Amino acid sequence: MAEIITMPRLSDTMEEGTVASWLKKVGDKIEEGDILAEIETDKATMEFESFYEGTLLHIGIAEGETAEVDKLLAIIGEESEDITALLKADDTAVETPKTETEDDSTNKEESTTAPAAQETELPEGVEIITMPRLSDTMEEGTVASWLKKEGDTVEEGDILAEIETDKATMEFESFYSGTLLKIGIAEGETANVDALLAIIGPAGTDVSTIDISVKPEEAAKAPVQAPETDTSSKIQAAKEEKSTSVVAAISQTSSTNGRIFASPLAKKLAHDKGISLSVVKGSGENGRIVKRDIENYQPGATGAAAYVPVGEENFEELSNSQMRKTIAKRLGESKFTAPHYYLTVELDMDNAISSRTAINSDPDVKISFNDMIVKACAMALRKHPQVNSQWADKVTRIAKHIHLGVAVAVDDGLLVPVLKFADNMTFSQIGVAVKELAGKARDKKLTPDEMQGSTFTVSNLGMFGIKEFTSIINQPNSAILSVGAIVQKPVVKNGAIAIGNTMTVTLACDHRTVDGVTGAKFLETLRHYIENPVTMFV
Repeated sequence: MAEIITMPRLSDTMEEGTVASWLKKVGDKIEEGDILAEIETDKATMEFESFYEGTLLHIGIAEGETAEVDKLLAIIGEESEDITALLKADDTAVETPKTETEDDSTNKEESTTAPAAQETELPEGVEIITMPRLSDTMEEGTVASWLKKEGDTVEEGDILAEIETDKATMEFESFYSGTLLKIGIAEGETANVDALLAIIGPAGTDVSTIDISVKPEEAAKAPVQAPETDTSSKIQAAKEEKSTSVVAAISQTSSTNGRIFASPLAKKLAHDKGISLSVVKGSGENGRIVKRDIENYQPGATGAAAYVPVGEENFEELSNSQMRKTIAKRLGESKFTAPHYYLTVELDMDNAISSRTAINSDPDVKISFNDMIVKACAMALRKHPQVNSQWADKVTRIAKHIHLGVAVAVDDGLLVPVLKFADNMTFSQIGVAVKELAGKARDKKLTPDEMQGSTFTVSNLGMFGIKEFTSIINQPNSAILSVGAIVQKPVVKNGAIAIGNTMTVTLACDHRTVDGVTGAKFLETLRHYIENPVTMFV
């Protein structure tokens, strides 16, 4: 099925882009991650990569041409696929110019109904910063923390804030120099991509007329407000005083109804220190708990107030992180759209243990059982490409490359860094790569590219003593291998009972792409490699 590629927004201020050069031509085969073109923005010339695989069927913007963001840039699909309807739809999407008569009529109607609204451009030097799209799947972001506060001087390249996306918490730097005049999204708050994040400009600039709740293009033109008279100032002050009283009353009522008011930083510190907010007295406005209250809290200092009656029902509400929301959404989609089935085998690990001991006798080499499993999976996928596939509406896509995702548990959930071309890697290379990627995952330093493109996934809970489990397929993969712990147990060898080492693995398959026999043959090959590790060196 053909995919439409549009002119991307490669910077927060980009409104149009120029195709500096095409690195692919119509008819070329495209792999996910290939660089399609070099696009010149208002700030730099940047490489633009494809998120799709297929054939480049159409180029919509020629080299040297300039087009607005979201205009048709290219179409990628199956070779010889008919895209006439897509091109026709794009043509009809272009607004038909009004005739001179229509323009005159419209202008006349507007002039008779009301005087034109007074509008003004943004003050000179003022720049609006929007919530950036920090990953290809990001739809909204949460401000984890601000590293600058209103009134601070900002230099180009300074880190403004840490923003939590659906994949990681990333530093966001400023493209501008000036003073941070306004913060539009507070710490702990979540907003859609392109929502107003902050305003930077010359110190002392009045930005009060810019509505931070509207889109940037609307905020760029704000109505000129007439200076307030003394009377209007008094009226406004009275309104604000009344509003403040109402807020205070609501705050007080909410507190008595069991709601606890605390700053995001205070909540985080309390969680880290294991302190229940219900036993902390707030010193902030309207009794709000702030950072210093958590830092100064002494158990037992509040006397009877610290006592929680036996049998009282309590819930602690933790905001779902962007990562947790995405995990819930994608695993739910996978479980309820892909018909899962499971195949389980028990592997004899005696030879694997002996081989690993021999390999690790070299002081410069250290491999894990997980490294051996990853290598065996990669080699088995080469013999059973149907397992290395993806389901699409009209076709099954069989990947000719092998990119293995390795599930890594982190504080907020699960990340799956990807080993690219794992079948070409040695045990040692796999070990080094997995260790490095796992460390970056736990430190939230993985880049989007390091988490994209997997064709098969391995999830190992054996190190936690889990003997056997099943996993949900990491779509668009067709399968995922769940790896349990190595256990000693009585086994039958050569007709006699002996103590052996076994490991249980379970393959979850998407029945749309992988039949039962196909999955069974894959596990048969995997068993051969694991139980005879020397064959992986041949």
